[in-house]
Amino acid sequence: MLNILVLYYSRYGNVAQMARFIARGIERVPDCQAVLRTVPAVSAVCEATEPSIPAEGAPFVTLEELAAADALALGSPTRFGNMAAPMKYFLDQTSSLWLNGQLIGKPATVFTSTSSLHGGQESTLLSMMLPLWHHGMILMGLPYSEVDLITTTSGGTPYGATHVAGSDSQLPLTEAEQRLCRAQGERLAQLAKQLRG
Repeated sequence: MLNILVLYYSRYGNVAQMARFIARGIERVPDCQAVLRTVPAVSAVCEATEPSIPAEGAPFVTLEELAAADALALGSPTRFGNMAAPMKYFLDQTSSLWLNGQLIGKPATVFTSTSSLHGGQESTLLSMMLPLWHHGMILMGLPYSEVDLITTTSGGTPYGATHVAGSDSQLPLTEAEQRLCRAQGERLAQLAKQLRG
């Protein structure tokens, strides 16, 4: 059984919802299971800590879970065209995995949600790709054979699944956005199986 980590940070629930659709796509592939995990918010109080188990949602991820994963789907909301600080903070702590080469050759993909259609979706996806490339991971996007990329008037890019949440972050995922998330999860799981041989 391949364990595929779906790791995300979500402030208003949109990225968490995308993560669940990606997980559904992963679990369409035989012998693949999705493991949903999140990261804690970054505190403005120096050295403040979160409880080890969040009050709701997915459990917090550990470096050991990341190292053990066969593949990674990484998601974050957009913050000024970049990944959110909690995700960056977590990735900044992965130096030990980099030193040991523990993520080299593993497939990965990225996803995001923004308030507006031109809110920095693609630059956010690229910002998440950079540390994964440094880890030696194999990055995978969405091909235009996914017809929703051509016809969508909401989210969706060849860099990865996206969602347009609206100025109040309350817009639900469109059917096209849901399909793209599932397709991305399924493609990631298929690639992980191919690489495992």
